[in-house]
Amino acid sequence: MTRNNTLRMRPIAVMVSLLSLGGQMAYAEGDDQKSQTLPEVEVKTQRIQDKPNKGYQATKTRVGKTYQDPQDVPQAVTTLTRELLHDQQVGSLREALRNVVGLSVNAAEGGRAGDNFNLRGFYTFGDLYLDNMRDTAQYNRETFNLEQVDVLRGSAAMLFGRGQAGGVINQVSKLAELRDKNTLTASGGEYNYHQFTGDFNKQLTETAAIRVNVMDRHDETYRKNPATGDHPSFDRQGIAVSFGAGIGTENEFYLNHIYTQTRDVPDFGIRFFNKRPLNDAANGRSDRTFWGSNQNFDDSDTRMTTGIFTHKFSDDTQLRTQLRHANYKRAYWAKTPYNNGTLPLPFETNANNVTRYMDYETINLQSDFSTKFELAGMKHSVITGIEYLREDSFRSSLLDTNPSATIASFSRHIKNYAARVTFEANNYAAYAQDSIEFMPNWTLLAGVRRDYMSSDNYTANNDTMRHLKFGENSYRTGLSWQPNPDRHYYLTYSDSFSPTADLYQLSVKAQPPERSRSYELGSKWLFLDGDLSFRTALFSTTKDWERNQDLEATAAILTNRRRTNGVEFEMTGKLTDRWDVFAGVAFLDARIINVAQILNTTTGAVTYADERLAGQRARNTPIGTFNLWTTYALNDAWKVGGGVEAKGERYAYNPSAANANASFTNGHFNPNAAPGYARVDLMAAYEQPKWAVRLNIKNLLNKEYYDAVYDNGGLVTPGNKRQAIITTEYKF
Repeated sequence: MTRNNTLRMRPIAVMVSLLSLGGQMAYAEGDDQKSQTLPEVEVKTQRIQDKPNKGYQATKTRVGKTYQDPQDVPQAVTTLTRELLHDQQVGSLREALRNVVGLSVNAAEGGRAGDNFNLRGFYTFGDLYLDNMRDTAQYNRETFNLEQVDVLRGSAAMLFGRGQAGGVINQVSKLAELRDKNTLTASGGEYNYHQFTGDFNKQLTETAAIRVNVMDRHDETYRKNPATGDHPSFDRQGIAVSFGAGIGTENEFYLNHIYTQTRDVPDFGIRFFNKRPLNDAANGRSDRTFWGSNQNFDDSDTRMTTGIFTHKFSDDTQLRTQLRHANYKRAYWAKTPYNNGTLPLPFETNANNVTRYMDYETINLQSDFSTKFELAGMKHSVITGIEYLREDSFRSSLLDTNPSATIASFSRHIKNYAARVTFEANNYAAYAQDSIEFMPNWTLLAGVRRDYMSSDNYTANNDTMRHLKFGENSYRTGLSWQPNPDRHYYLTYSDSFSPTADLYQLSVKAQPPERSRSYELGSKWLFLDGDLSFRTALFSTTKDWERNQDLEATAAILTNRRRTNGVEFEMTGKLTDRWDVFAGVAFLDARIINVAQILNTTTGAVTYADERLAGQRARNTPIGTFNLWTTYALNDAWKVGGGVEAKGERYAYNPSAANANASFTNGHFNPNAAPGYARVDLMAAYEQPKWAVRLNIKNLLNKEYYDAVYDNGGLVTPGNKRQAIITTEYKF
C-alpha cells in the first residue's frame, strides 16, 4: 500500500519550490486540484520528488528490488541518508554503520581485513552490495558517492542470492540529476585529519546530465609506535562519474564509473586477555602502543563500471537491466602485536607479519521486471528477474623480498607470491515474487529463487574440490496488514544459503551449504503527517553449518547450529520542523545450539567441539546496542546536535575448540571479552544558502573503548580518542 499524497506532498512541494529552476510552481493537494506546471518542468519535478531525502527519514528504497517506500517493505529496514552522514562528518562505510543497532565490527586478524561486520550476530561478508549488485570483495569502502545506505535485516537470499543470515547492506550511489548544483567541502582536524570533497552536477539537455564526485581523505589515530613514532593512518582518494540520458522518460540510461584508492598504514590492534589490554608498562606497552610502522601498507585499487537501463512500459510496469564489470586489487603487510610481555619491543623484526595479495574480478548482469495488475478480483504486484555472475579471483601471501635479513621486507609493487588460492565460478539465478492483496488492506507475499553455482578451479585445499556445483532454492513469504497508509503489521519468513568455497570458506570437502531461516514479526507506524517513522521487530534467525570465515584457521565449521532471538526499535524523522532524530535500540540473545562437527584434514575422522559450548552466548554479539543522533535548528542559520553510540560486552573465543577450558572458570563460562562502551559525539553548524561551517567533536568524553573484536579471541582494535573537525562548505 502506498502512503497517500496528503501525508507527504506538503514538504515535497516546499523542497521543489526551492530547488527547481525558476522556483515558480504550484503543487496540487487533493483529487480535484490539477497541476498548472508546464510539461518540461513536470519531468524535473518528478526527478526531485523521487529523491529519497527527507532529512534523516528515507522515503524511497530499492532494497526490496522495486522503488518503494520503506514503510511498505514487510521486513525491517534501516536507512542511513546522505543528510545524516553529512551532519555526522562520516567518511567511511564502517563509520556510517555505527548508526545501525544490532551491528558490531570484527577486527582484522584472520585475513578478513576490510569492511567486516556482524549483523544480528551473523557475518555479513556475503551481504555487501552496491546498487543491489554484489560487492563482496575485501576492501574499505567510502561514502563520498553514496546517496544512502540501506540495511535490510534478516535472511534475504530470495531477493539477493547466496548470502548470510543477518541481513543485506546495500550502498546506493549518487546519480546524475536534472539540475545544476555544485558543492565543495574542506575539513581539517586533530590527528592530521583532512578531507576534501566535490559534488558537481551539470544538466546537459532537458533529459541528460552528468555528475562527478571526488574525495581525498587522510586520518590518523592516537596510537603510536614508541620506537619510530609512526601512527596508523587512512589515506584514501576516489572519483565517481555518473552520466544519465533520458532521465525521467520511459527509456532511462545511466553509465556510472567509480574508482577508489586506499594507501593506509594498517592497525591490527592490541592483545587482550581477561577483558583487559595485555599491557607491559615496563616496556612501554599499553592501548596506545602501535605495533606497525610506516613501512607497513594496505593498498587497494577498486574500479567498477555499471550500465543501468530502465524501460518504463507504464507507471506500474518496467524492465530494469544492470551490467557491471568490477576489479578489486589489494595488497597489505601488517604487524600483529605480540602475545606476552616478556619480549623486548621488536617492532622491526621479521616476526608477526601478516601479508596478503588479492585480485578479484567480476562480471555481473541483472535484469528485473516488475508490474502491477488485477486478476480474479485481487491486486498483484509481481517482480521477477534473472542474474548472471562471473567470478575470477585469487589470493596469496606476499613473500619476504630478503628472507635472510633480520628485518622483514615486503613490497606492494613486486608480485612475489606464495602458493595461490584460486576461485573461478559461474553463477546463474532466476526468481519470482508476487504480493497479492487478496482482500482490502491484506497482502500475501510469496517468492522463490533458484541459484546455481559452478566452480571449476577451486584450489583452496586439494584436487578433490576443484569441481564444485551447487543448486539451491530460496524462499520468502509473509502476511501484511495495512489498515491505513500510516500503519503496517507483518509476519514474514525468509531464508538464505552460502555454499562451500563461497568467499574462500575453508573446507576439506564439499559439505552441506550454510542454511539460515529467519522469522520476523514487525510493525511500522507513521506520525506527524508522515514526518516521523517508528518501527519495531521481533525476530528469530537460525543458521545451520555455520562456516568459519577466518582465513588463517584450520577448522571449516564453527557451529552446526546457532540461533539469534531479538527485538529492535527504531525511530527516524522530525519531531518538529526544527528537530530531527535518528534513534534505535536492539536486544539480542545469540546462542550456540549444536557445537561444530570437525572433519580431520588428514584422516577424515569426525570429532566434535567441546559440548560445554552448547547453549553459550555467541561471539562478538552484544546483548544490547543503542544509538541516538539528534539535531535542532535554533534558527534559520544555527543548528546544534549530538548523539551516543553504545554497545554491551562482546565475547571473543573459538566455538570450534575441542577443549574450551580457557573459556571456563570453575565450571562457569567466562571467555575473553571486550567491555561495553558508550561514545558521545557533538555537532554545531552555521548554515547559509551558499555556504556553511560545521564543527564535529567525535568521542567528546575522550573515552577509551574497543571498537572491533577479533572474535577468535585475544585481539581488539581501540577506537580513536577525542577528535575535533571543522568543515567548510560552499555551494554554487
